[in-house]
Amino acid sequence: MLVSLHVKNLALIDETEVYFGNGLNILTGETGAGKSIIIGSVNLALGAKADKEMIRTGADYALVELIFQIEKEEQLQAVKELELPIEDDGTIILQRRIMPGKSVCKVNGESVSAKQVRTLAEILIDIHGQHEHQSLLQVTKQLEILDEYAGEKLVVVKDKLKGYYVNHQEVLKELSQNDIDEDTRKRECSLAEFEVQEIEQADLKIGEDEELEKSYQKLVHAQKIQGAVTLAHQMSGYENGGAGDSIGRALREMKAVSSYDETLQDFEKQLLDIDSLLNDYNRAAADYLSNLEFDGSLFEDVEKRLDIINHLKSKYGNTIEEILAYQNKMQAKLEQYQDLDAYKEKLMQKEASLKKELLQLCKEASAIREENAKKLAESMKTALVDLNFIDVAFEIQVQPDEEKISSNGYDQIAFMISTNPGEALKPLAQVASGGELSRIMLALKTVLADKDEIETLIFDEIDTGISGKTAWKVAEKMGILGKEHQLICITHLPQIAAMADTHFQIVKSVTGERTATQIQEMSEQESVEELARMLGGASITENVLNNAKEMKDLARKSKQY
Repeated sequence: MLVSLHVKNLALIDETEVYFGNGLNILTGETGAGKSIIIGSVNLALGAKADKEMIRTGADYALVELIFQIEKEEQLQAVKELELPIEDDGTIILQRRIMPGKSVCKVNGESVSAKQVRTLAEILIDIHGQHEHQSLLQVTKQLEILDEYAGEKLVVVKDKLKGYYVNHQEVLKELSQNDIDEDTRKRECSLAEFEVQEIEQADLKIGEDEELEKSYQKLVHAQKIQGAVTLAHQMSGYENGGAGDSIGRALREMKAVSSYDETLQDFEKQLLDIDSLLNDYNRAAADYLSNLEFDGSLFEDVEKRLDIINHLKSKYGNTIEEILAYQNKMQAKLEQYQDLDAYKEKLMQKEASLKKELLQLCKEASAIREENAKKLAESMKTALVDLNFIDVAFEIQVQPDEEKISSNGYDQIAFMISTNPGEALKPLAQVASGGELSRIMLALKTVLADKDEIETLIFDEIDTGISGKTAWKVAEKMGILGKEHQLICITHLPQIAAMADTHFQIVKSVTGERTATQIQEMSEQESVEELARMLGGASITENVLNNAKEMKDLARKSKQY
């Protein structure tokens, strides 16, 4: 569940913090008080697009912090699979700092990407925005909803289906690429044959380019190397005042006095070690110089070999491994084009086999959808009746079409509804009004919530276009949903607000010359007064207060059933 929200320097918010409770958390306030900013801040923390204009005037940054407490084992496991840090007690602190030009997201103190945050959000919370119900009119969304309801059994089939679909598309692409005339086939054969022979003739060995490059550098700089090593040999030697000569004299002097002091014996030993090292170095340098010579013929051979390899690299790959891989690819292509008809026949057989498997998986997916479409439609009808759709008929049509296969299968989904007796079922887009769509989405959320492990649901003004008895029905449904889930809901309707287990008021005030939005939890009496404001508008009379108390009592009783 979402434990708390902390916001600082965001839009009209200077700094505010709120602790949410279990069940139904209601947020109310005057129009323009900043209710949308509260939900917007949650969205920002969960990876929504940030803009520097969101930072409060005069501030260097904006900060949003959410604290979640995870108790469900399935959610804990899902978070662990993301390899994100999580406290032993299931606490997740999600923080986003927004600065001009950039923002930083952290989970339990560890920086994460926006993509990781969005993936985490899908595990922790479900946010229903003001206009999300419009997405119900999209057939792709309807398919997504049905598939979500169908669950793991369909997921397994769709995973297989996607693999076969990708393979099938690749074979179709290959068939298309090989649909060439005889002249083109001959040209492709000729080119492949030339490239294979060119690489074969080079007789490349893996790693030889690196060895050749070392030899080339040594030969190119042979004169410079000889001069440097000769001078170093002389300067460290035992003639003409070299370092070895000086060390020898120093060693002789030290030997003459070392018997008088143990410390001098250590000095003598150190000088002996230095003298031994210089001797070793001088012998090695002398051997190196005796073997160092510039072989013009060798240099020419190395240079020519490097030219051949670099020429092939410019055409076929940056490394010898890549060149040889290209050779194998062209060899396979050559064999393919030399007997193109047989190759195409093999591809067509493969395509037919994949198509058969693909259609079988599509059929399996369609059967699962058909079965779950009936169950979901029945559950939806019950939920819609609870939301004051008295004589509603609801059906989910699953229409297979083998000509429209995709990685999701070949089904076209249509949510069909009739809200009046005697009216034929019609697609949702042709029937439902804005208020009806809002209730249909709530019904879906209710039905899917029973199958969903997500504990926290946020509804941003689910009450669009509803009032009166329907508003009470929606309120009752929210109360029921709040028994199994944590709900956070912004509403303008007193009927829904009355159902609150925890009631928050969002207020806008002016201090000095600055406007600021605050959110505060209300007591039982304050909640009644807020309901009275929502019922009575500008004038709150004793009768309005009594109506608010009665509404609160009715809500409390309805939640007991």
